[in-house]
Amino acid sequence: MLLSIKEMEVKEVRFDETFPPGELDFSGSEVTQTLPLRVIGVAEILHNTGGEVRIKGRMTTTVEAVCDRCLGTARYAIDAPFDLFYRPEADLPIEDEFAIDEGEAEIAYYKEPGLILEEILSEQIALQLPMQRVCGENCEGICPICGLNRNETSCRCTEVPADDRWSALRNL
Repeated sequence: MLLSIKEMEVKEVRFDETFPPGELDFSGSEVTQTLPLRVIGVAEILHNTGGEVRIKGRMTTTVEAVCDRCLGTARYAIDAPFDLFYRPEADLPIEDEFAIDEGEAEIAYYKEPGLILEEILSEQIALQLPMQRVCGENCEGICPICGLNRNETSCRCTEVPADDRWSALRNL
């Protein structure tokens, strides 16, 4: 869905959309949407800002990712608000490097004809997920010796033997 800048110049654009699983692109993030994504919100151009756009709303869905410890399935229910600000791409400084203040760190840029809602939602879902994705607090992960999933099977492996290449450093 295109959030048109031309339409926002006339009035605020309200949206209430539902995206079925598989419609959003999560390429490269190993995330799969398992339930429909519902999003409600409004997009508007802020007056006296030179074209700055504010997109505010709420999204709800459930996604799955690979558990970082056991490589099983980690499931996350997402019910989160978002409040985003965008400036016209023409406002970007021409220099390769430029200083920004703390408030500008949370502003992105857009180019005509507008913003794609699906791209915004994919990014916001990725930001809602934890850095370390685990299937549960008590996930024991994979045994580094035999490779068994410790959540499914208990192994009889002992502690990993120390690497003798580092023994000279123990004396320091």
